[in-house]
Amino acid sequence: MIRPARRYHPAMLVVAVTFLALLFSAGLRSAPGVMMLPLEQHFGWDRATISFSAALGLLLYGLVGPFAAALMMSFGIKRTMLVGLALMAVSTFASQWMTAPWHYVLSWGVLSGIGSGAVASVLGAAVVNRWFATRQGLVMGLLSASTATGALVFLPFLAWLSQGGAWKPVALAVSLGCAALIPIVALLIPEHPEARNVRRFGEADDTPPPAPLKQAATPWLAIEALVRAARTPIFWLLAGTFFVCGLTTNGLVGTHMIAFCGDHGIAAVAAAGLLSMMGFFDLIGTTASGWLTDRYDPRRLLAVYYGLRGLSLLALPFIDFGPVSLTIFAIFYGLDWIATVPPTVKLANQSFGERDAPIIFGWVLVAHQIGAAVAAFGAGVIREQVGTYTPAFVAAGVFAVLASLVFVIGFGRRDPIRADPLPA
Repeated sequence: MIRPARRYHPAMLVVAVTFLALLFSAGLRSAPGVMMLPLEQHFGWDRATISFSAALGLLLYGLVGPFAAALMMSFGIKRTMLVGLALMAVSTFASQWMTAPWHYVLSWGVLSGIGSGAVASVLGAAVVNRWFATRQGLVMGLLSASTATGALVFLPFLAWLSQGGAWKPVALAVSLGCAALIPIVALLIPEHPEARNVRRFGEADDTPPPAPLKQAATPWLAIEALVRAARTPIFWLLAGTFFVCGLTTNGLVGTHMIAFCGDHGIAAVAAAGLLSMMGFFDLIGTTASGWLTDRYDPRRLLAVYYGLRGLSLLALPFIDFGPVSLTIFAIFYGLDWIATVPPTVKLANQSFGERDAPIIFGWVLVAHQIGAAVAAFGAGVIREQVGTYTPAFVAAGVFAVLASLVFVIGFGRRDPIRADPLPA
C-alpha cells in the first residue's frame, strides 16, 4: 500500500544524492580547464591538441544523454549512475600514466565523456519527473545549479593542486571523488517512489499510477524519440538555442577562461577563484530561475537570459581585467550561467509529455554539447592562430544575442503544441 505524502519525503534524499553526483560530474568536466596550462608545459602539447580532448569529452557528455535516459527507464536510474561514476573514476585514475596525446583523448575525452554523460542534466530531468509532481522547475533549477556548484567547490582546490605545473594530483583528486560517491549512490538511491511506499512529492492520493511500458525501454527508444521529435519545430528551437547555450558556457568560459586570464597575467589560482565566484552566483541564479519557471512563460525567461549573457560576453574582451571589472563580470555572467536549463526542461515537458521529455531533453542536451565542443576546440584554434581569444568571445556573444531574438520573435505565438507521446 502506498502511503500518502508526509513531512519528510524520500524524494529529498534522492535530490541531495543526485546533486552530489551531478556536482562531481561537473567537477570532472571542469578539470581540463585547470589542466590545460600544466599539460602544455609538461608535455609540450599545443593548445589546439589539448582543446580537442576537452571538446570530445564535452561532445560525448551530451551525446550519451538520450541513450542514458532510455536506459534509466529499463536498466534503472541507480544502475546508470553507478556505471557512469565507475567509468569516470577508472578513466581519470588511469590517465596518471599517459604519455601521448591520444592517451589524454582516450581517458579525459572518450571514456570520461561517456561516464559523465550518464551523470548529466538528463539525470536531473529523469529524477525530477520520476519523483516530483509539483515544484519541478524549482528542483530542476537546484539540480542544474550543481554544475555551477561543481566549479564553486572544485576549481580553486584543483587549481591549488596544479600549482607549479602539476597535473597528476588533479587527475587523482577527481578519480577519488567519483569513486567515493559510488557506495553513497548504491545505498541511498531508491529506484522508484513505490520502493519507499510513497507517491511522488506533491502527488494527490487519488492520482492513477503511470501506465506500464508495453515494450522494453532500450537505447533504440532514444533513436525513435529523435525521429519523432525532429518533425516538430519546437525541438529545433530548443536544440538550436541550447547549442548556443553550450557554446557560451562550458565550451568557452568553462574551458578557456583560466587560460584567457593567464594571457592577461592572472595566475591560475586567481582565475579559478573567478570561476568559483561565477559558480556561487549561478547557484543563486539557476535556483531562482527554477522558481521563476514555475510561475512565468519560459520563453520570456530564455529571451532575457540569452540576451544578458550575450552582452556580458561581448563586453569581456574589452575590459581592463582588473579586480573590480572581473568581479562585476563574474557576478553578472554567473547569475545567468546555467539559468537556461529549467525553462528549457519545462518547454520540453510541455511539448513532449513528462514520460518522454527526459529522452527528448537528452537530445537537446546533445546540441548543447555540440556547441560546447565547437567552442572548446574552436577557441583553442583561434588562440593558436591569432594569439588572442577576443574573436572567440565576441562571436559567442553575438550568437547569444541572436538566440535571445529568436525567443523575442516567438512571444506572440501560442504555446508549443504537445507532441504525440512515443509508443509505450
